[in-house]
Amino acid sequence: MEKKCSFCDSPIELGRGKMYVKRDGTVFYFCSSKCERNMIKLGRKRRKVKWAAATTKSKAKANAKES
Repeated sequence: MEKKCSFCDSPIELGRGKMYVKRDGTVFYFCSSKCERNMIKLGRKRRKVKWAAATTKSKAKANAKES
């Protein structure tokens, strides 16, 4: 099962990345410390960060072309 980063939505290979569990039981998966820092420590939203929004939009366009 391939997991996706909770912030930038990129795929995470097996044995890579980091899993973060909040006290309320919410689980986040991160591909890099950059994503983890932006979401947890800095409290940023994916749609407001240009580099994360760009990867999400490009993947959406690729999926639209395939179907």
